[in-house]
Amino acid sequence: YLYGGVGRGKSMLMDLFYDCLPETLPKRRVHFHEFMIEVHDYIHTRRSEDVVNGAVDEALPSLGEIICRRSRVLCFDEFHVTDVADAMILGRLFRLLFERGVVVVATSNWPPDRLYEGGLQRERFLPFIALLKEKMEVVHLDSPTDYRERMLAGEGTYFTPLSRDSDQHMDKVFSALTGNADVHEEKLFVKGRRLPVRTAKGVARFTFAQLCEQPLGAEDYLAIAKNFHTVLLEHVPVLRYDRRNEAKRLMNLIDALYDKRVRLVVSADAPPEKLYSGHDHGFEFQRTVSRLQEMQGEGYP
Repeated sequence: YLYGGVGRGKSMLMDLFYDCLPETLPKRRVHFHEFMIEVHDYIHTRRSEDVVNGAVDEALPSLGEIICRRSRVLCFDEFHVTDVADAMILGRLFRLLFERGVVVVATSNWPPDRLYEGGLQRERFLPFIALLKEKMEVVHLDSPTDYRERMLAGEGTYFTPLSRDSDQHMDKVFSALTGNADVHEEKLFVKGRRLPVRTAKGVARFTFAQLCEQPLGAEDYLAIAKNFHTVLLEHVPVLRYDRRNEAKRLMNLIDALYDKRVRLVVSADAPPEKLYSGHDHGFEFQRTVSRLQEMQGEGYP
């Protein structure tokens, strides 16, 4: 279980390990989110069949057997848990894998004790954390060098005005930060609401409309800040008096990202000091301007 800060080379080390394994050895490398989608799809299919067959409890054991037959080594990238359903499934499934001798290698931004932190019914997840610590060697990769930060320094983090060039810059930064990894959609659950997120390698990508033109609040933005180390925010317009609600949401978003030291890459129609021309939040917005400027600096995060 290899964990550490972003950009420390965790995925690269796991890939090197995976590539060195014999081709004849049944092995699989998969993004953890993709793996959990497959798990839920299998359970859903079995439950549909078990309306007739009456064997719902056999879904996880039979899935465990299938996984064990196909892979003796499982490598999970970006191991993290945001969903209570996932949290309840993982303990039983991983215990089966460990009992059958499957070797599990995982990368994560968080140590085991911080997985699903603050999640619903987390006390039921704690035995799984204990299982991970018992069966896996936990290694903290604490290199002082952040290689992704080096990439950001070369590309820039704030692109204005909005244009085809700014869109291309955002695409380039996203590709550099994720290593051209496949983009998938995750769903964050906040007080019963589902917040869809396009993400790869711990980098989340949103438009301004998705985050600031919807009825979202501080709790939604905090959930994003807790689950992703970098956020790309695209197509931020100049906000006038008639868009004071959107301006307030942008302020809350920046506060959440800043407080959690999340990296931010922005494409906007104006530089930070010219983004808001309304009066309602004029003084408060100065803090947002200051934070946006600081978040572009070399010392952040």
